[in-house]
Amino acid sequence: MMIEVQDEQLQGLELTQAQALVDFAVGLFTERRVTLGRAAGIARLTQLDFQRELGRRDIPVHYDVADLQADIRTLTALRES
Repeated sequence: MMIEVQDEQLQGLELTQAQALVDFAVGLFTERRVTLGRAAGIARLTQLDFQRELGRRDIPVHYDVADLQADIRTLTALRES
């Protein structure tokens, strides 16, 4: 997909293409439209660097009870193997 934005619409923002990708990915992640891994890929960052960017922006990582339960099952299975 290619998204085109007219230069006039971005005047005064001093926004690079890399920054625009990160902003776009953060927006999608914040709206829970994509996972952390997918958002990092869109932003062209590692997951760790994307998490750091979320932290810098005071945006929490989505982690709910279902995620915790899945992690507990995974850790239990790893311990038993």
